[in-house]
Amino acid sequence: MRIAFYAPLKSPNHPVASGDRQMARMLVKALRSYGHNVEIVSELRGFLREPVQENFDALRTKAQQEIARLSELWARDGQPDLWFSYHPYYKAPDLIGPELASTFTIPYVTAEASYSNRRNSGLWAETQALVAQSVEQAALNICFTHRDRQGLAEAIPNAALGMLAPFIDTSAFLKTPPRSAPARLVTVAMMRPGDKLASYGMLAKALGLIGHLPWTLSVVGDGPAREDVTALFAGLPAERIEWLGAIEPAAVPEFLYGGGIYVWPGFGEAYGVAYLEAQAAGLPVVAQDIAGVPEVVRHGETGFLTPPGDVSAFAAAIERLLTREDERAALSQAARRFVLDERSLDTAATRLADLLAKVASS
Repeated sequence: MRIAFYAPLKSPNHPVASGDRQMARMLVKALRSYGHNVEIVSELRGFLREPVQENFDALRTKAQQEIARLSELWARDGQPDLWFSYHPYYKAPDLIGPELASTFTIPYVTAEASYSNRRNSGLWAETQALVAQSVEQAALNICFTHRDRQGLAEAIPNAALGMLAPFIDTSAFLKTPPRSAPARLVTVAMMRPGDKLASYGMLAKALGLIGHLPWTLSVVGDGPAREDVTALFAGLPAERIEWLGAIEPAAVPEFLYGGGIYVWPGFGEAYGVAYLEAQAAGLPVVAQDIAGVPEVVRHGETGFLTPPGDVSAFAAAIERLLTREDERAALSQAARRFVLDERSLDTAATRLADLLAKVASS
């Protein structure tokens, strides 16, 4: 199929790395691996940081310009077979695809769309209504988590829903066996206000409770809250913490292979691609049983998920893996098998192809 791909939150070509950009790129790669002709049809970023009407009006004007441009292009060169919209939600609704799909009578598909009743106020109520309309129009809405599926099903009962488990490109992890550095804790996370800063804060508090153990922590990440993040760890021995800043995505696997346990509380995580990457490198995970994290970490099998907000429990889970080598090794092996066998790009591509084949034949 010829697929028009659009990510209103962040284009796969966006210069700033993030989990959203990474998943957009992997979806494109998965679609192309099955022979689909995938074109990223617009670079317009439909993200609204705050509910400001003036900004939204300007965005809608730009979206209409994109609709006009693509309409002219398709009328001249032929239309695609399907529109694929990645991650439309209240802060980044798809303002282009639904109208074009309707005008050119092609299937409209979303992946990782979400809906939250808590956001139905002010301008967000308007943008969520647009998301709901696009989800209802869609021939298929591909959900990555059961939480998102439930949210869509409750808000839009007529929505056509399918499941695709979060996945990563495991090719960088296949040839290198796990290495053992059990006392080296590692994490990969952006440094920004909100949930990320809250997770760093919880991690710092937890490490403060296990100072009697010989751990070190290596952190990959940077961002506008860097000074706030480092201040949270000021009470811990500086020689135990290594701040590596931002690194290229291609360097992340080698970094993870140098660790022993992946530690990240995960406030607000949709699911967390980094958890899958860590497990692919053979690192058991310590995280919270919160948001979408249980979709990518199996409690007691590939890591430990602790009660939300319970710093003592989080610290105890880290201590358990630091002091029980046999258990840590067993979880390490299970974590690697889980991702390589069940969450690879090849597995996801097959599932995605099956889902889209049903859309094409309907």
